[in-house]
Amino acid sequence: MAAPFFLAAGTAIVFYILIGYPVLLAYFFRRSAPPVKKDPRFRASVSVLLAVHNGERFIRKKLECLLSLNYPRELVEILVVSDGSTDATEAIVESFSDRGVRLLRAPRGGKPAALNLALPHASGEILFFTDVRQLIHPDSLSHLVANFADPAVGAATGEPRFLDPNLTGEQADMEVYWRYELWARRRHAEIDSACNTTGWIYALRRSLARPIPADTLTDDGVIPLNALFAGYRVIVDPKALAFDYPNIEGGELRRKMRTLAGLWQVHVRSPRLFTRANRMRIHFLSHKTSRLALPWAILLIWGATLGLAASPFRTFLLSDELLFVAFALSDYLVPGNSWIKRISSPAKSFFVMNAAALLSIAVFVVPPGWLWRPTRIAPEPQPRA
Repeated sequence: MAAPFFLAAGTAIVFYILIGYPVLLAYFFRRSAPPVKKDPRFRASVSVLLAVHNGERFIRKKLECLLSLNYPRELVEILVVSDGSTDATEAIVESFSDRGVRLLRAPRGGKPAALNLALPHASGEILFFTDVRQLIHPDSLSHLVANFADPAVGAATGEPRFLDPNLTGEQADMEVYWRYELWARRRHAEIDSACNTTGWIYALRRSLARPIPADTLTDDGVIPLNALFAGYRVIVDPKALAFDYPNIEGGELRRKMRTLAGLWQVHVRSPRLFTRANRMRIHFLSHKTSRLALPWAILLIWGATLGLAASPFRTFLLSDELLFVAFALSDYLVPGNSWIKRISSPAKSFFVMNAAALLSIAVFVVPPGWLWRPTRIAPEPQPRA
């Protein structure tokens, strides 16, 4: 008798996560905070914090990009922390010293440790966090800083764009996912505050910056929480853009494992997220916690289906579940020009994302650094506006 109950419970959870909450977010949740008082004329001193390990492929272009931002140069300092680099990264950074770029050397310890080392050296009123690989639109920093004219804003993040306009397969599926993610962040920021930022492009009031644990997997999910818990807003500015290269096909499992393992860390290390200290608690649970719960709810449905008494209904459910798995696995064999790809590719991406969520619990049994691997990217196309 328990199987029907668990089947109904699992189905309700999956329905809420995939359909119910997005509908509520789109049509029922209302703004509880006033519009951001963004002022394009507002200026503040900015410290750019860039942690890099063996980034010789990207660092020169990244520094040229940062030095070309449309923001008063005298108000910007650029701090590059070499996280134990063994290639030409440090030499390249030092070649920019006459243009005001400072190199800080750190023993290999990971991005969080490198950022912690940079904090005491940062003198700007605003900290601008970015990564070595992504290019920044020239106007992005100006847009982000303009939001801090509003005293209620504690952190501001931009939005990512892919450099390759011809995404296919897993890459195209991930872009669809990103579109939903960005839409949800915008809605959260409109209601009150976003729950996290984009690690490639976000800014924070210097007064809110605190060191983070050295084994943190998602600094962009942890650092902005200081703003939220201090009563400030974390907002999204869609005019602040960063451009990234698509991942190599097949690399999404490892990347999502790290991201979701970092989300587990956030849950365990920030219990205030589940209290009234988190003004966005319902949204955090519905949008973030749900990512970790979804695959377990799906497994609950599968287990409950197997536990049902033999019947045509049970056979129908099992057939549908097995068909979905078959489509997901067949994507590895389906030619790229086949119409079946329109079904198999999204099925595989959904399968991979939930497999990554299940595997992300490894963060509790293996060193977090094991989950951090360099992202393999496609060749460099030209950016699109």
